[in-house]
Amino acid sequence: MSQIVNVHDAKTHLSRLIDQAHAGEEIILAKAGKPYARLMPLAAPAKRRLGILPGHVDDSFFDPLPEAELKAWEA
Repeated sequence: MSQIVNVHDAKTHLSRLIDQAHAGEEIILAKAGKPYARLMPLAAPAKRRLGILPGHVDDSFFDPLPEAELKAWEA
């Protein structure tokens, strides 16, 4: 369901209109009686899946590197 609101009225009641849009209502902003813009809720962000590769990292991953390997990285 859409609600048409004049831009002048929208400025006065912007906070209320944002709450209505957040609740799922679509607000059409009109300028001189003509539809001009749409205020609507944002889509929920997609869920991100962490760790797409198989396997795991064991505790030794966090051990300090051997001196020879540190030197190789610094070279």
